[in-house]
Amino acid sequence: MRHLHRSSRLLAVLAIVIGFCAVSSAQHYVVTNDDNDSANTATIYRATGSPANPSLTQVRVVKTGGKGLGGGYFANVGVNVVSDSNGVCAYISNSGSSNITGYNAKTNTVTGPFSGSSGDSSTSLGLALVLGGDYLYAAFTASNTIGTFKISSGCQLTFVSDTSAIGSNGGALDGLKTHGNLLAVAYGDGSYQSFNITGGTPVSNNDRQIAAGDAFGDVPAGVDISSDGKWAVFGDATFANDVEVAAITASGLGPTTAYRNLGAGSNSNTVWFSPDDTLVYVSNTYSGQITVENFDTSTGTLSLGCISNVLNKYDQQWEWNGVIQTAGTTGTGTVLWEAEFGTPSSNHQFSTPGSIGIVEVSRSGSSCTLTEAASSPITDSNSNGLLSIAAFPPRKF
Repeated sequence: MRHLHRSSRLLAVLAIVIGFCAVSSAQHYVVTNDDNDSANTATIYRATGSPANPSLTQVRVVKTGGKGLGGGYFANVGVNVVSDSNGVCAYISNSGSSNITGYNAKTNTVTGPFSGSSGDSSTSLGLALVLGGDYLYAAFTASNTIGTFKISSGCQLTFVSDTSAIGSNGGALDGLKTHGNLLAVAYGDGSYQSFNITGGTPVSNNDRQIAAGDAFGDVPAGVDISSDGKWAVFGDATFANDVEVAAITASGLGPTTAYRNLGAGSNSNTVWFSPDDTLVYVSNTYSGQITVENFDTSTGTLSLGCISNVLNKYDQQWEWNGVIQTAGTTGTGTVLWEAEFGTPSSNHQFSTPGSIGIVEVSRSGSSCTLTEAASSPITDSNSNGLLSIAAFPPRKF
């Protein structure tokens, strides 16, 4: 199963007047997309605790004015944060109402929701977002369109245009990532492609192709791009732990090389580079683990680094893990934040909110260790289905 839906009641919302830039510039934060299907919210947490025992403390809940979906593709990233000349902003997708909300952290105000064209719809498998320069790109999975929005000061968005995007076998948009003038996307049918975004609006590089892993039944889902822009890494939707790598050239994406069974984890939808490019973190959605792959930046090859134990309260409080983000912006990133999807309320065995896993990374040469913090997981009481989080300050690429 690669996507899911749920029904849930709106939980009480707490809010205090503090934004994620209102304390010290050295502070770190996590922003969630709670994806509530009646009235969506985003929750802001401040990093607390100690280096030996990191934790998170809730500081604000933001009402987006839109509706979530309560599920979707695991690799769809539904919240992005940025700090630039336009402000310190979070952008949150509302998949159920097919629009996007901005949050201005300097003024603690909400902007939007912002809509694309009348034909844009994300009510099937979610609405993924990615930032690229002065633009935000939104993958509407029901209409198979990429909406381009111009970012302006105060966390405002202006819709520019739509670009049609559909897989080789009719698959819907899944993960997407930008780097420089390239936008890479994966589809839910085993194919992927890239677009040139030099002029803002995506223009196809005419490189759509079937991934090598498709021969084994693997489907590229999540995608990340190395800091030098030379490699795209795809996490595969599969019962194993399979990751694929494609070289990036001036003309777009090359064919993928599939690295299969890199560790015992199950399902490798979501991938995330360490800030120094030497590691790829993989969220194992079906086994409740995180796998680390060593990455050779000169050759684009992967090898197994280490794998975590099954994370706390897996299959008790939560069922699937989603997006991974690094807390630090250098080296390994030091600490991983991970979205954890709580059990849907329709499952009467347990009816619990989503949570955020906290995992510490240590490395010695090519060896590594993942250790879950004692405080983990942190309950996100506003969400029964948490798949997307974003770290602030964001990674630099």
